[in-house]
Amino acid sequence: LFGLGLGTTITFASSHWLLAWMGLEMNTLAIIPLMAQHHHPRAVEATTKYFLTQAAAAATLLFASITNAWLTGQWEIQQISHPLPATMMTLALALKIGLAPLHAWLPEVLQGLDLTTGLILSTWQKLAPFALILQIQPSNSALLIILGITSALIGGWGGLNQTQLRKILAYSSIAHLGWMILVLQFSPSITLLTLLTYFIMTFSTFLVFKLNKATNINTLATSWTKAPALTALTPLILLSLGGLPPLTGFMPKWLILQELTKQGLAPTATLAALTALLSLYFYLRLSYAMTLTISPNILTGTAPWRLPSTQLTYPLAISTAMTI
Repeated sequence: LFGLGLGTTITFASSHWLLAWMGLEMNTLAIIPLMAQHHHPRAVEATTKYFLTQAAAAATLLFASITNAWLTGQWEIQQISHPLPATMMTLALALKIGLAPLHAWLPEVLQGLDLTTGLILSTWQKLAPFALILQIQPSNSALLIILGITSALIGGWGGLNQTQLRKILAYSSIAHLGWMILVLQFSPSITLLTLLTYFIMTFSTFLVFKLNKATNINTLATSWTKAPALTALTPLILLSLGGLPPLTGFMPKWLILQELTKQGLAPTATLAALTALLSLYFYLRLSYAMTLTISPNILTGTAPWRLPSTQLTYPLAISTAMTI
């Protein structure tokens, strides 16, 4: 965990490409023991897939920054002027955070992890590459918009056919990142706002699933008997992730659509808004499974109306309140 924090901090603080790359490498290497700690074949497989994609992305990034130093003679992150290294860097960072069409590793990896490590992968691991994308963004506008739209589309479509919660959350992550990348070059502050709201919503979603020990949609149906009070609130979190007004998740989407329209990209905005419907469908499916299905009443005794007080209770309460 210390290595995770340090890696991200180094990337944040660096103005030199080598340092930034080093921070990303530390991030990758620090999360690997966390991923493989259960010694389950599936966890090890996920760790291997993650390591290979991140190593490939980091190598591409290093190659791009060396190319940039060779062409322009300087290592500053801010001053990427040549289109070739700029494009390569954007693609390497897109592979790092799992933007479509470089997304294929993310659902697979997330599916093999437990929910806590999955949460770290979906939130903290996105920070460092994001800081770099933010700094090199103005040079390649069409590429960012294509990445954004593809991610929103694939994040919506991919999640429709899933029953595994972690894969659904992975596709949800791809879709949200797509929205962020869309608006990045026009208004970085909106992007950061979207990132923050996404973090809070994902945090509470992961904690809810962890509390229910749920890994697929069917397990959600029995959550009434485990924690009824929580089950009543969860659809609000899920629909907020989907971006349904008047919940929190709608705000960033509204601002993004507004900004895209201001920039004269109405077709792009329309397409993005339509992809939100796809995402909304599978969040709605989760909410439906959770609240509108009555579990077979086989548990002896009465349902515990108060949450069992675990370590999760307080973070869950805080993040749910923030989400709603």
